[in-house]
Amino acid sequence: MTLERKPLLEWFDRNRQRTREILTLVDKSAWYERPIPLRNPIVFYEGHIPAFSVNTLVKGALRRPGVDEHLEVLFARGIDPETVSAADQSQAALWPDPDQVQNYVRSADQLVRDCLASSEIEDANDPMRIRALSAFTILEHEAMHQETLLYMLHRLPHDAKHRPGPAALNPEGKRRDRGIPTIPAGTATLGARPEDIAFGWDNEFQQHQVEVQEFELDAFNVTNDDFLRFVESGGYAQRRWWSDQGWEWITTNGIEYPSFWRSEGGRWLWRGMFDWIPLHESWPVFVSHFEAQAYARWKGRRLMTEAEFHRAAYGSPSDGERSHPWGEDPASFQHGNFGFQHFDPCPVGSYPEGRSAWGVYDLVGNGWEWTSTVFAPFDGFEPMACYPQYSADFFDGKHYVLKGASQATALPLIRRSLRNWFRPNYPYVYATFRCAG
Repeated sequence: MTLERKPLLEWFDRNRQRTREILTLVDKSAWYERPIPLRNPIVFYEGHIPAFSVNTLVKGALRRPGVDEHLEVLFARGIDPETVSAADQSQAALWPDPDQVQNYVRSADQLVRDCLASSEIEDANDPMRIRALSAFTILEHEAMHQETLLYMLHRLPHDAKHRPGPAALNPEGKRRDRGIPTIPAGTATLGARPEDIAFGWDNEFQQHQVEVQEFELDAFNVTNDDFLRFVESGGYAQRRWWSDQGWEWITTNGIEYPSFWRSEGGRWLWRGMFDWIPLHESWPVFVSHFEAQAYARWKGRRLMTEAEFHRAAYGSPSDGERSHPWGEDPASFQHGNFGFQHFDPCPVGSYPEGRSAWGVYDLVGNGWEWTSTVFAPFDGFEPMACYPQYSADFFDGKHYVLKGASQATALPLIRRSLRNWFRPNYPYVYATFRCAG
């Protein structure tokens, strides 16, 4: 099959344009701030995305010179520390000034685009270029970092951001009948076969099947209103609901409610991208894995496994397994809150066209779904040639699998085999959950 370059170039241009639009939200006074202490400052990400593309495609796959060796080392890779002190130790002594970074970005973008347009980016005999592996890697890498940038910007003080236009807040919704469908026992197919998808990250392979027992699952994600009951019942003060590590985390850090919330004058507020707003009860709650696990225990239930997510999302009583919860149609904006439609979540159940065959809503979109599955390789795992540390560095028993998508997940990433993962104490990502039993 002949590689079509036009779609790759269009994707590259869309990526670069969207990243620029995201970065224009940031006031230049905040360029060197670390809105999330566990991550690098914002300036790092402006340089990291093009530097990764140069390092991976130009220097790695094509074995050509880059643009600036010093910056390509400095911006090579982000960090995933367990503590703020570890993140502090990894900081560069002196980040380059904005003009230097932006000059680098322009040169790197032109070089990468030229390579995508006319270089031999596909070679069946080169592991880094089989099926244009490195080209697809840099494109998906940027799309992923756009979501990282957005949840980082969520933590910036509101006066350090520029609102792109009039406020377009997602409305409050009515409280829905919770509904707890029974998902019948059956086979769940996890992972993918390389020949079936244009590109996949190494942790998505190999495809395999898991037999899943019958279980119950909430039709809707746990909402802010649901979680508020846990908070107001003293859930954060009762040891019995928390794992040992979770209890240590909340007591050491003085955590009393989700990081997207704030209590002020007897009312609860939610951290919107551009304002603190009244807590919308019908929106999905965004929490860490520790908090999701504690709530589920409080309810006498549990988090679903990765295999159960697949059974609930892609299983069907009549036509085997589906490519998406809604069927075989490609992901579109009628199916869920993803693809950068909104800065914030929507009321749960807002996209009935995206529900699964079992009547479960929002399995893809409106927030990643925490599972109880520890991130680990599938049988037959092989590190990808162009980015061998992508997954392998995180097979440490300290990260949990998330599935689905959030409002800031790009459309090309909406596929059944995609896996996300974070530490259980990471409260910043757009991650929600639902209870199983």
